[in-house]
Amino acid sequence: MNSITLLGMLAAFCTTISFLPQALKTIQTKNTSGISLYMYALFTFGTLFWLLYGLLSHNLPVTVANSVTFLFAAIILSYKLKYK
Repeated sequence: MNSITLLGMLAAFCTTISFLPQALKTIQTKNTSGISLYMYALFTFGTLFWLLYGLLSHNLPVTVANSVTFLFAAIILSYKLKYK
């Protein structure tokens, strides 16, 4: 793994792991009142598109980061829709 890919993986780790506390809090409390439905819907679809881009361009950092981020965002969005 070259240094540019390593840098991308480090950036991907930092930005992806930042969603974990929000996902855990949402799962534990089921409180989504402070989360904008439209913002999270757009964010989730944007993350899905980045994931597809990463897959199609064979970009490992983009693929890995957006796989995990999409999972977290989809969980939060599903809780937002379920517990309005």
